[in-house]
Amino acid sequence: MITSRQNVRVKQAAKLRGRRQRTRQGRFLIDGVREIGRAIDLSKETRIEIHEAFVCDIYCTLPAARAVVDRLEKSVPEVARVTPAVFEKLCFGRREDGVVAVASAEPCGLEDLPLPPQPLVAVLEGIEKPGNVGAILRSADGAGLDGVILADRRTDRYNPSAIRASLGTVFRSNICSATTAETLSWLRARELPLVIARPDAERLYTQVDYRPGAALVLGSEAEGLSPEWQGAQVIPVKLPMQGIADSLNVAAAAAVLFYEARRQREADSLQGRLVT
Repeated sequence: MITSRQNVRVKQAAKLRGRRQRTRQGRFLIDGVREIGRAIDLSKETRIEIHEAFVCDIYCTLPAARAVVDRLEKSVPEVARVTPAVFEKLCFGRREDGVVAVASAEPCGLEDLPLPPQPLVAVLEGIEKPGNVGAILRSADGAGLDGVILADRRTDRYNPSAIRASLGTVFRSNICSATTAETLSWLRARELPLVIARPDAERLYTQVDYRPGAALVLGSEAEGLSPEWQGAQVIPVKLPMQGIADSLNVAAAAAVLFYEARRQREADSLQGRLVT
């Protein structure tokens, strides 16, 4: 039982709330039963390693939480019990799950992103809020996109807010990081149309054919996309806005685009089955 908030392991883990320490230590924190469970489920697929966990038994009472702790005790070298005061130093927001894990993951680049023919890929560049990044990853997972590229070194995939908002889908193996230049070169070599969400576009998002494959590109709400996103492959699209706002939150816009692409593909598949 760890009872001191000044314990060396606790202090090192708590520092992982900051990005600088995540970069320095090469580790990150995972809060939440679903998130930790998905990290365990995907550990072989994504080369995630959980190094240690901290459990507060007073909070860790739900069956799902106890089940995750059992899994951690069977697979993780260090599982420490801590007092509520120590756990409050470690946890991010809610406490009711009663478990926090320290993990690391091997970097994933474009060369590690296997894609089927005619893929649907999301590209995120310069999105400011980690919660939006996590929400977009969750929507991409739900809509069945083939890959997600974080085309900006500033994007912190393992920010606690991103992990929480993604519900653990941040640990999927089809998510990678690259620079904007690398991403553009990679997409153009595959001749994928670059569908860019822009409020001033003339074409509606429903007027694009996503069935042959596409890259759905989203940028910062404050600054938009960088000037590099130009050329013949670029297709600006807009979402119709009926009120006084001129655009949706980027995570909401991403979900609309992803599910329109999915709708078209499912309709095409159904039509093919009806024809045959």
